[in-house]
Amino acid sequence: MKRSSRPSRGRHGRRNHQQNSALGPHNSSERNTPGPSQSSGRGDEESPSTSSSSTGDSSVSDLPGFYYDSEKKRYFRLLPGHNNCNPLTKESIRHKEMESRRLQLLEEDDKQRKKIARVGFNASSYLQKSQLGFLNATSYCRLAHELRVSCMERKKVQIQSSDPSALASDRFNLILADTNSERLFTVNDVKIGGSKYGIINLRGLKMPTLEVHMHENLYFTNRKVNSMCWASLNHSDSHILLCLMGLAETPGCVTLLPASLFVSSHPGTDRPGMLCSFRIPGAWSCAWCVNVQANNCFSTGLSRRVLLTDVVTGHRRSYGTNSDVLAQQFALVTPLLFNGCRSGEIFAIDLRSPTQGKGWKAIRLFHDSAVTSVKLLQEEQCLMASDMAGKIKLWDLRTNKCIREYEGHVNEYAYLPLHVHEEEGLLVAVGQDCYTRIWSLHDAQLLRTIPSPYPISKADIPSVAFSSRLGGSQGAPGLLMAVRQDLYCFSYS
Repeated sequence: MKRSSRPSRGRHGRRNHQQNSALGPHNSSERNTPGPSQSSGRGDEESPSTSSSSTGDSSVSDLPGFYYDSEKKRYFRLLPGHNNCNPLTKESIRHKEMESRRLQLLEEDDKQRKKIARVGFNASSYLQKSQLGFLNATSYCRLAHELRVSCMERKKVQIQSSDPSALASDRFNLILADTNSERLFTVNDVKIGGSKYGIINLRGLKMPTLEVHMHENLYFTNRKVNSMCWASLNHSDSHILLCLMGLAETPGCVTLLPASLFVSSHPGTDRPGMLCSFRIPGAWSCAWCVNVQANNCFSTGLSRRVLLTDVVTGHRRSYGTNSDVLAQQFALVTPLLFNGCRSGEIFAIDLRSPTQGKGWKAIRLFHDSAVTSVKLLQEEQCLMASDMAGKIKLWDLRTNKCIREYEGHVNEYAYLPLHVHEEEGLLVAVGQDCYTRIWSLHDAQLLRTIPSPYPISKADIPSVAFSSRLGGSQGAPGLLMAVRQDLYCFSYS
């Protein structure tokens, strides 16, 4: 009697917003700050949950410690944390709502409904304006890409390998396309622990078959990868630079891995390269220098230190910092190295300055959370950065001010990269909620939200690569998504 009387008394008490409605996977304002307990009125109105927050009677009150199920028209008791006997917890309710939203978006994608990213967007009218001279070629191409991205269709890519059994068991962890989008370097988690590396040749990625070949070198089965990037030592993208974690009593290191050990991308000119390993333990990030003033050099971000290493001579320069360096990128024209720190600071190192003194910090910007990715735009006047609070900001390096924010990204503690494509005018990022979001680089308009083909899980965050020329200069535009054992292609229709 006592338990059944509590809901009836609660109907005449103070009315609150439904506590579970703010936990829907699309609410950007809630995901930008860690923790599921914060809510806002806007999130309550827009939540796609299947609980009472979206379908229930608005007169239903929110009782502390209870959850109202609109389908069963009754309250259920909430238990703190996880409980094997009664799994009705806030976490399970939240996961159920997010899964319902994911399945709904997948169903919409499978029905191939035409999505319009902007109100009033009409391809024929923009083509007519371009022909009449009212729209320049750059703006027309950007708007055309926005329309095509909104209508991309998901198709599964067939991967051929010399070891088919490994394809069925190894899970994709990271993928990274080279400069020309002809090859895809992959890091796969293996069952016995550690990671296995491979290179996928994308030149066979053509409709309608979508078949690619995975080249593996089983000798290079190594430790977990913290960071990686392509390196141009012998020629463009001749090597892959890897930051490897330590394992047991074996310290971490930085490895320069020749791509020719997997597959020769330049027949007749590629020679089997040598594996170079550098004793640099505890590296969080790495970047290969493309500036002529520091040729054949790479940088590693360590705990409270930035290390610049010359591959040929072995000479090193060290710069002390106040925080762990989680993201790095070299400028192409100016001799600067941009760094993003756990403290939220972004600073640039002037490579011409000595390591001692105070003159080597050329630029300083600040986020409110740990910076996980920095991307310098082509003209080197703006910098894109993302952090662990889900914020993506575009900074003007001439004024050191934020000029644009991209809403909707989700991150609480993960290392999630940004993918900036200026030629197409697009920004791509995968959130910790496993949704891939595509924005207009021009005005921060969210163009597309792509759900993962698998249930949302922190262990199954997709890794993506976008290009307008997948497979090389004659390739087709599209997005590659690697999740679990599968590779998907979202191609322009």
